[in-house]
Amino acid sequence: MDAKELFDQTTLECSRLITQRYSTSFTLGIKTLDKKFHLPIYAIYGFVRYADEIVDTFHDQDKASLLERFKADTYEAIEKKISLNPVLHAFQLIVNQYKIDLDLIEAFLHSMEMDLDFKKYNDSKYKEYIYGSAEVVGLMCLKVFCGEDTAYYDRLKDPACKLGAAFQKVNFLRDLKSDYEERGRVYFPGVDFQLFDQLVKTEIEKDIQQDFDEALVGIEALPDGAKLGVKVAYLYYQKLFDKIKGLSPEVITQRRIRIPNSQKLSLLVGTYFGTKLGIS
Repeated sequence: MDAKELFDQTTLECSRLITQRYSTSFTLGIKTLDKKFHLPIYAIYGFVRYADEIVDTFHDQDKASLLERFKADTYEAIEKKISLNPVLHAFQLIVNQYKIDLDLIEAFLHSMEMDLDFKKYNDSKYKEYIYGSAEVVGLMCLKVFCGEDTAYYDRLKDPACKLGAAFQKVNFLRDLKSDYEERGRVYFPGVDFQLFDQLVKTEIEKDIQQDFDEALVGIEALPDGAKLGVKVAYLYYQKLFDKIKGLSPEVITQRRIRIPNSQKLSLLVGTYFGTKLGIS
């Protein structure tokens, strides 16, 4: 391994560490992908995770300036094919290797900007935010899974978007309390946190379940090396969603809902053997 390869590999491994620190569920899912997909997906996660941290975590900083600099550095890294920021260097490697469309990256960063100037979303802005914050991340991953087969990618685009939307909407329900109390956000259009009742919750859940159902068709059509990992993430979120559905609106607005790590591991094992035996 020459010096440049060592630098590339080290930055990719930094993104792996970021994923492991921030998300047990996605780390488990990635580990069940074909090994060739591991570092590319870690690189995508590292990029979106750090962008998200700018708008959600650094409350004592000028978030707008930080995000603008991050955005400029991202495009410079992609254009020049190098960055001394390990997260951005790893990301540009994958963007350039798999020809990830710049409009996907732009849509994602735009959604991060929307978080900086949050106002209650109407239906149009809600869909715009969901697309940029979640659906395009699924499309970036799909680019990796499909490689140079653009027809395959085009066929699976819609289900990939539905899966990203389902994950994000479940996150919104899971984090309803913290989003409102810490950031003043309620993402669901027309929903008042103070008036969040069973009728509102049920309508949101119907929409999410439809996204899950439409996404499953695409998961089953994924390449073998990608299908298991995505299925694990799907089943984890479906289980989290099922848990949320069984709770009252009062509970949802009082605490963040979690799945214990032991259950995440059992999901991984069960999905792995179920897939191998053809029963899931």
